[in-house]
Amino acid sequence: MFEPVHGSAPDIAGQGIANPVASFWSAAEMIRWLSMEEAAAGMMKAIENVIEAGIRTKDLGGQARTTEVVDAVCKEMERIFKKQNEGLVLG
Repeated sequence: MFEPVHGSAPDIAGQGIANPVASFWSAAEMIRWLSMEEAAAGMMKAIENVIEAGIRTKDLGGQARTTEVVDAVCKEMERIFKKQNEGLVLG
């Protein structure tokens, strides 16, 4: 079973402040378990790049809303996977 291990946080539901990183990380681990190492590594690199760029929810010291982090990680995954498809190195 692959899922982020945390509560449902009903106290912050609908406020746009939940941290989506654990959900992405869980998905990367599922992909890794399916022997898709390069895809999993790309997902993890996207998460790292977004956090290093300062796009973080409040619990990580940032000001981004949940959707902003999700959008940034998805955009970064697109960039990374495009590079992978072009035969370039992750980065």
